[in-house]
Amino acid sequence: MRHISVDNKEPDQKGRLYVVATPIGNLGDLSHRAIATLTTVDLIACEDTRHTKNLCRHLQINTPLTSYYREKEQEKAGKLLQMLLSGKNIALVSDAGTPAVSDPGAVLVSKARAAGVEIVAVAGPSALAAALSIAGLTQTSFFFGGFLPANKSDRRKTLRTLSSLPFTLIFYESPHRISATLADMLSFLGDRPVQLFRELTKIHEECQEGTVSGLYNQIIKNGIKGELVLIIQGATPPSTEKPDNLEELLFWYRDTLHSTLKDAVQAIAEDLDLPRSMVYKKALSIWQDSV
Repeated sequence: MRHISVDNKEPDQKGRLYVVATPIGNLGDLSHRAIATLTTVDLIACEDTRHTKNLCRHLQINTPLTSYYREKEQEKAGKLLQMLLSGKNIALVSDAGTPAVSDPGAVLVSKARAAGVEIVAVAGPSALAAALSIAGLTQTSFFFGGFLPANKSDRRKTLRTLSSLPFTLIFYESPHRISATLADMLSFLGDRPVQLFRELTKIHEECQEGTVSGLYNQIIKNGIKGELVLIIQGATPPSTEKPDNLEELLFWYRDTLHSTLKDAVQAIAEDLDLPRSMVYKKALSIWQDSV
C-alpha cells in the first residue's frame, strides 16, 4: 500500500489536495488518518468555518481555516489552486460526510486535477453509504440523485425523467421540503415502497418504512426533524407485451415507458415502417389528451 506523507516536499513541488471525509454525526467516525491530515496540512478549506472550527477545537487542531461554500465555489477554487501550485497542502472538508458528494468540492478537485495537482482521498463517513449499508437492498444497482431541485417545476421534471428507471432511487432531503417531495413522488413515481433514514449515526437515528403515501401522511401529521436520506423502489418493468398497432403502441410508449412524444414517434415509425408525419399527427392528439 502506498502511503502519502503531507510533509517533505521539494522546494518547487506542487502541493497536494486532500479530500477529507468528516463525521455525519458521530465524532467517533473520524479516522486517525483524517485527524493526522487535518493537523499537518497548511490550510483547511471548509464549507462553513464555524462548523469546522468546532470540530478542530474538539480535536485540538490549530490549522488555519478558509471558507469554501457553494455560492463562491468558482471564485475560491481559483485562489486555492494558486496556493496548491505554490506548494501549499490543502485539506478540503464539508460540514459533514464526503466533500463533492452533494456538497461543494467538485470544482476545486476538477481544476486541481487539470493543473496536475495530486489529489488524495481520505475516505470516511458518507450518508449515502451509511443508508445503503442498513437498507437491506438485494439489488446492487441504484441511482443517486443527491438533493432534488428546490423549484417545484424542476423537481417534477426530474422525477418524471426518473420515473421509468428500474433501479432503486436514493436522494438527500431536508425536513422543510420532504413533504413536498413525497407529494411529487406520489404523483410522478406512484405509491412505491420507501425507506426514510433520519439522523444517521446520531443519538436519534431512525428508519421509517412504508409507502410514499403512508410516509407523506405520517410526516404531515407528526412533522420530522434532522438530516434525511430517502430510498425509494425503482420502477417495475412493464408486464404487458409490446402492442403491434399504431394507436396502442403510442399509448404504450406514453403510459408504460413514459417516453417523450419525439422518442415515441421515431421508434414507432421505424418499427412499423410508417411515415414519421403520420405517426406524429396521431401521437400529437394522444399526448395532448394527457395535458
